[in-house]
Amino acid sequence: MPAPHGGKLVRRIDSSKSIEGMDRVEVSRDMAHDIENIANGVFSPLEGFMCSEDFESVLHHMRLANDVPWTIPIVFDFEDGFKEGDEVALVAENGMEAIFSIEEIYTYNKKEYAEKVFKTTDVAHPGVKKVMEMKEKLAGGKITLIKEGNEEFNKYYLKPYETRILFKEKGWRDIVAFQTRNVPHIGHEYVQKTALTFVDGIFINPIVGKKKKGDFKDEVILKAYDALIKHYYLKDRAVLAILKTEMRYAGPREAIFHAIVRKNFGCTHFIVGRDHAGVGNYYGPYEAHDIFNEFPDLGITPIFFRSFFYCKKCGGVVNEKICPHDKEHHIYYSGTKIREMLQRGETPPEIMMRREVAEIIMSYDNPFVE
Repeated sequence: MPAPHGGKLVRRIDSSKSIEGMDRVEVSRDMAHDIENIANGVFSPLEGFMCSEDFESVLHHMRLANDVPWTIPIVFDFEDGFKEGDEVALVAENGMEAIFSIEEIYTYNKKEYAEKVFKTTDVAHPGVKKVMEMKEKLAGGKITLIKEGNEEFNKYYLKPYETRILFKEKGWRDIVAFQTRNVPHIGHEYVQKTALTFVDGIFINPIVGKKKKGDFKDEVILKAYDALIKHYYLKDRAVLAILKTEMRYAGPREAIFHAIVRKNFGCTHFIVGRDHAGVGNYYGPYEAHDIFNEFPDLGITPIFFRSFFYCKKCGGVVNEKICPHDKEHHIYYSGTKIREMLQRGETPPEIMMRREVAEIIMSYDNPFVE
């Protein structure tokens, strides 16, 4: 099992502290998730929101100021009302409470932020849109979590120190992580089981948090995976747990970020598919593969999957390396096509989606984010 990223699993939790009498700032659900991820070590080695030195280094070099790989800014934006040295209470609607010790207040260039992280300044990109809507200043400093938020899907939530214990109890030494924001189709199952063949266990880790319109709802994703694992996985070879964070749709940079997070959970390998964390046509289909060449010191092994499809002649799911047949025999796993079928009330054929999974999805009047 790999050491946590940066060498130490961060735990910044102190339930004995109180926010009584402190100035309070209400934060969004996604910001609350970032706070919990910092405190529970999901974002190790970060101990708080980035100060300017780390922020600039991540933008320009994809590394923290101490040269540890890191690709996505984790920042706290605000207008006015704080000063350096302040301690403020951060609270969320879900009941989360934390103390933010402000070390530095600084300004930033939104267009540069967007261009570096998302490779575009087009506000049609959901990540760019969010950056452009951010407030004008950033505050950096350590956080201390006092109380975790109470959320609907917490029964699926495992912290890095818990997954590391669980993997050891299972006797797993090599663990592959699978990142997803979708319900599983047969192509996903093929990728997961192909990788699982070479390791001891798989950690299926769906993202629960803000997604774009048309993505599947969190509850639908989790129930669909429950059905898949129940009927088609060995009980002692698969663990399902959520990652509470938003999708940033940062393509190759987000692939590295997702790998780092799974390393902190204790995974040794990470599945990277075609157009990982992509949206629209902003990234090349395999940019998220190529970027790993820039991080030989990442400490987790990527497993790359290119195109895969059902071949009517082979009689199963194959990929471009092993199937000799022409495209006329291939059925491709198009998420868009599957969504369209489900929206029309059509059950996808079993060569595309397990019947038990399709039944779960179709039991919802509207399984999609609006």
